[in-house]
Amino acid sequence: MDIMQSSLEKHKEWAGKIEVVSRTPIQDRQALSLAYTPGVAQPCLEIQKDPELSYTLTRRHNLVAVITDGTAVLGLGDIGPLAGMPVMEGKCALFKEFADVDAFPLCVNSKDTDEIVNTIANIALSFGGINLEDIAAPRCFEIEARLKEKLDIPVFHDDQHGTAIVVGAALLNACRAAGKKPEELEIVINGAGSAGIAIAKHLLNLGVGNIVMVDLCGILAKDEHYENPAHNEIASMTNKHLLHGKLAEAVKGADVFIGVSKPGLLSQDMIRTMNDKPFVFAMANPTPEIMPDLAKEAGAYIVGTGRSDFPNQINNVVAFPGVFKGALAVRARDINEAMKVAATKAIANYVTDAQLTTEFILPDAFDRGVSLAVAKAVAQAAIDSGVARLAVNPL
Repeated sequence: MDIMQSSLEKHKEWAGKIEVVSRTPIQDRQALSLAYTPGVAQPCLEIQKDPELSYTLTRRHNLVAVITDGTAVLGLGDIGPLAGMPVMEGKCALFKEFADVDAFPLCVNSKDTDEIVNTIANIALSFGGINLEDIAAPRCFEIEARLKEKLDIPVFHDDQHGTAIVVGAALLNACRAAGKKPEELEIVINGAGSAGIAIAKHLLNLGVGNIVMVDLCGILAKDEHYENPAHNEIASMTNKHLLHGKLAEAVKGADVFIGVSKPGLLSQDMIRTMNDKPFVFAMANPTPEIMPDLAKEAGAYIVGTGRSDFPNQINNVVAFPGVFKGALAVRARDINEAMKVAATKAIANYVTDAQLTTEFILPDAFDRGVSLAVAKAVAQAAIDSGVARLAVNPL
């Protein structure tokens, strides 16, 4: 039985991957009076007087909403919010398993940006943070930006920023292994959707050299005009040499290929035109832009994919649980750029010099210490950048 059929059988057996568990036993009238009426009236009145007490008198301090409209679910595309529920449940299970953060899946049956924003804003008081998931570009950009303006709790689109954080860590450690400097890198990102654009912006914040974005239309350049406003914006920030053409032209003389696109788009001949000791992060799932053995055969020095059956899996699970744990720990109002950079550096630094090899540039996803290291760094960055409600890092 292959993994897909096995997973289907397990989902039938589980009948859901998460459940609500009471934190207080209610076995007699006294317990009922304390947890519910009449005693519950007092914490209600205290929160009415001081809304900040919702963080100490309810579970809000450790609760994240995992929200989708079902328009970009994994590699399946627009399958709808209901069909996206197993992924949202899985994300919630990962939050709990890797960072002891409670999370609840919410699937919104709308493709209208205003309706989605208003729906999320209207329920946000129940949560300490909002994790947007599997929302198609370019709508995901506007939804996140507007929610960040409306809400005073962290809003984080993991497909964008979680991916960017882990790619950043992989890149920093690949540079350590190869003896290269991030500020000197020529980087090609194939795929200018939500993940590709977020990766580019994050890598620029990390101080890398030059980035060239490639999409279906070819290389993005600031002297061209695109229907997608996000393409115009990222074109103005990248491609300092004003290259034009397709992927083959972009990778000539490049140090790094980052793929968030489709299978088979990077050839061995293209890799042979890259700089010495090139890095290939081919993250299309389940089939990467080039298979690792072919990339290595063509001269790639370090290869990473999104898959767990190859070395150097670039997996968001080493990022998002710790990012939210840190943000929640200090009651952050936002997850800002400083916090994302701190997360990237914490992941990269978790791999010691003794551990670092060309086939081990990122921590093991099952190392439970990673999320705590990320959380500590993120919490401190939130304090230092002024978005934390608490002045002391409790982690």
